Amino acid sequence: MCGIVGYIGKKDIKKNLIDGLRELEYRGYDSAGFSIMKDGELHSFKAVGKIKNLEEKSKNFNIDGFGYGIAHTRWATHGKPTEINAHPHFAEFSSVVHNGIIENYQSIKQKLEKEGINFLSQTDTESIVKLFEYNLKEDSFKAFKQTLNELKGAFAILLLTKKSPDTMFFAKQGSPLLIAKNDEEIFFASSDAPVIGKAKEVIYLEDGDYGYVENNNIHLFRDNKEISLNWTTLPENKEFAQKEGFRFFMEKEIYEQSNVLHDTLIGRIDENGVNFEEVEKEFFEGIKDITICACGTSYHAGMVGSYLIQRNARIKTSVEIGSEFRYKEPILEKDTLFIVISQSGETADTLEALKMAKNAGLKTLAICNVDNSSIVRLADKTILTRAGIEKGVASTKAFATQVMVLWMLANYLGDKNETNIMLEAIKACEVSDKLHEKIKRLSKRYLHGHGFFFIGRDVFFPLALEGALKLKEISYLHAEGYPAGEMKHGPIALADPELYTIALLSKNLLFEKTKSNIEELSSRDSTILTIASEEIETTDDFIKINESNHYMIEFYEMMVITQLLAMEISIRLGNDVDMPRNLAKSVTVE
Repeated sequence: MCGIVGYIGKKDIKKNLIDGLRELEYRGYDSAGFSIMKDGELHSFKAVGKIKNLEEKSKNFNIDGFGYGIAHTRWATHGKPTEINAHPHFAEFSSVVHNGIIENYQSIKQKLEKEGINFLSQTDTESIVKLFEYNLKEDSFKAFKQTLNELKGAFAILLLTKKSPDTMFFAKQGSPLLIAKNDEEIFFASSDAPVIGKAKEVIYLEDGDYGYVENNNIHLFRDNKEISLNWTTLPENKEFAQKEGFRFFMEKEIYEQSNVLHDTLIGRIDENGVNFEEVEKEFFEGIKDITICACGTSYHAGMVGSYLIQRNARIKTSVEIGSEFRYKEPILEKDTLFIVISQSGETADTLEALKMAKNAGLKTLAICNVDNSSIVRLADKTILTRAGIEKGVASTKAFATQVMVLWMLANYLGDKNETNIMLEAIKACEVSDKLHEKIKRLSKRYLHGHGFFFIGRDVFFPLALEGALKLKEISYLHAEGYPAGEMKHGPIALADPELYTIALLSKNLLFEKTKSNIEELSSRDSTILTIASEEIETTDDFIKINESNHYMIEFYEMMVITQLLAMEISIRLGNDVDMPRNLAKSVTVE
């Protein structure tokens, strides 16, 4: 995620930068920093942790008059959250802030190191500014363009250099960046929130846009041609801006899952398959089985992972609920890999289970969204999910990215190459207006029954559990997830028209078996909504997914549908979708 702010003007540059960062702190709070160019000199400050730490560190620094400022709040992807890894990053006479991931930073770094250029940080961003100065001969803008042409990946960039002290360079590719202005000032930001109330007009940059601001004149280039500036009016509501037009943060986070899943894959897959920089293959030597331990949504992701790892890597994999594992006097063998999954990295039961595994001498691996969290610090190895801040309490994109990391791990351990299928699965997460409108209309029929069954087989069983959890978390309706084949072993006694069944029917996995389970419920007059690529005539409602040739593509499309259904039911019931009662985002107590 991360957040970028830029300012050009004379109204307290430092305050404008820090105020802007504070509005973007939800995008990352591992570290923060800023650089200000004034009278040809660069002044820079960086601090680990939240924005208040940067503010405290720079409290005695004051600067007046016209100048250029860039600032950044970080969500770590490459390198630990340390002051050296914090943005801005520097070369000899230039400073840069960057959102996104530079996929080819290692090759750039190796090339420059051969030229005698030294690197200080573990980040991909430092390669940008070092490459810029390497390319700089006489013309700074020409060097900036050349640098952009050599970068692969996603980026939003602001760059200052003492070689052109009256200029700020900018570029956008796959990561959000806007320019805003009033009569006297120019702003850059990752979203609207930092500039609302300060600027009147805005340009939302498109992928491939780049340019520079020189003496308050903005030069914007698209397809290597300078274009005219097409300003639009800024919205006035700051929370609306943070939600980027969505009604709730949860809705925004459902919609952005395809983007964050792409971030999860960047630098980890290529045409040859999966390659984790974070975990070398030697780490898994001597491992005979795997135990996955987690709570809540992360437990459901772990269940999906157990199916995938056993199928692709042929390694026996069990899944444990953290709160139960701690007290069952588990047998811990040293040839077991212990994997813990946590969105926050602070989940108390999972953390304590990890400590037990460490004390027993097991190799440990964390799958987590927060670098430098307690679980990450304790585990031997970590794979970050890169989901970014999730403000909705009911998890959506955290679950999606956890499953993706486990899927990649299954490929990695089993020497499988499902790269193209993963990319198709990401596309399956894109929400169409037609789909969302259908779910909105259907939701009014599922408000007043005596409960819900979510049913599925194989990986669709944990997805059924997760779908039921999402619904009960935010709608406060009773919902249960079941293996479809288990319905006849007791639960089918509840079937009647007021029992709503959400059936997850895969065309690629146990289709006929699951279909027969659905028909068993239909014959008992249960009200059934089937999510599938093929309509079942005996069911009441149907949401069609796309035809595909792999069950994980179906999985991700169904995942989005169950999330949207839970949200729309909750909205119709008048609930606070983002902050459901009795729940917290990170459970740090037993």
